[in-house]
Amino acid sequence: MKVELDIQNASTEKPVPDREQFRLWVECALQGRPDCELTLRLVDKAESRQLNSRYRGKDKPTNVLSFPAELPPGIDIPLLGDIVLCAPVVAEEAAVQDKPVAAHWAHLVIHGVLHLLGHEHQHERDAAEMESIEIEMLSSLGIANPYG
Repeated sequence: MKVELDIQNASTEKPVPDREQFRLWVECALQGRPDCELTLRLVDKAESRQLNSRYRGKDKPTNVLSFPAELPPGIDIPLLGDIVLCAPVVAEEAAVQDKPVAAHWAHLVIHGVLHLLGHEHQHERDAAEMESIEIEMLSSLGIANPYG
């Protein structure tokens, strides 16, 4: 499996995970799927709020947004899409939830990749399935159940 990972850090939040940490979490979520490309963009609250408002109709920053690639017919490239992570929100949530910030980053990266792969949590059954997958993946990394 070859993963082309573009990381764009537009956030002023410090510290953030390094490239190898992000790669580990992305590859964990992909679980050996064929070659693919995706972008992780780290943003501050203003950009997160703007994107969340535009694409989800919610006028507030959020921890993670996923944008699956919508390629035109006939274009055959392994582009999965983009994940936008709001670094200050991730740090704040980790503190409020009393969990290691790296564990929260890992959870949200895996969550975002699962969305790119087509998983959803709009309905209770889908949410339970997605959470189960996340828990298993995080456990493989030595990270506790984020829903516990």
